[in-house]
Amino acid sequence: MPAEYTYRVSAWWTSGRTGLAKCESSPNTIHFSEAVEVGGLQGRWTAEQLMLCALAGCFTTTFHEVARAAKFDYTDLEVEIEGSVRRHRNTGCNFSEILIRPRLTVSSVEDCAVGLNLLRKTKASCMISRALSVPQTLEPTVESDKMPVEGWSNHDAGMKIGV
Repeated sequence: MPAEYTYRVSAWWTSGRTGLAKCESSPNTIHFSEAVEVGGLQGRWTAEQLMLCALAGCFTTTFHEVARAAKFDYTDLEVEIEGSVRRHRNTGCNFSEILIRPRLTVSSVEDCAVGLNLLRKTKASCMISRALSVPQTLEPTVESDKMPVEGWSNHDAGMKIGV
């Protein structure tokens, strides 16, 4: 891999409250709009959602690489990102907080602690996470396919492991 590389995305406003975005690596365009809360169209991606999607995608791919380097096998990983936006009189809308909720499924109870540590390492390594100045909280859940771990709080049939 080269020491430096560049990504390009193009976006343009098409009409009303909607636009299109594309990149060189995909033939598909993304239809986006302003957020519905400020008059945008329902059923379109918003810039806010695209940013959160970038974080979720980066976290997922970073975890895959971290787990591969550690020779750690896992069954599944789902990453939910929740961003809170506040409107300020002087500066407009800003993200005030982002919650990163990875849900990792491992094959044995013994792998839960290792999985938690790898999720923490992923948060520290994720390029998009490091690029954002918004406060971010990691709320990981690690669960085993086999059975819950005693002594850890149960959350949605899995172990919620606090950070």
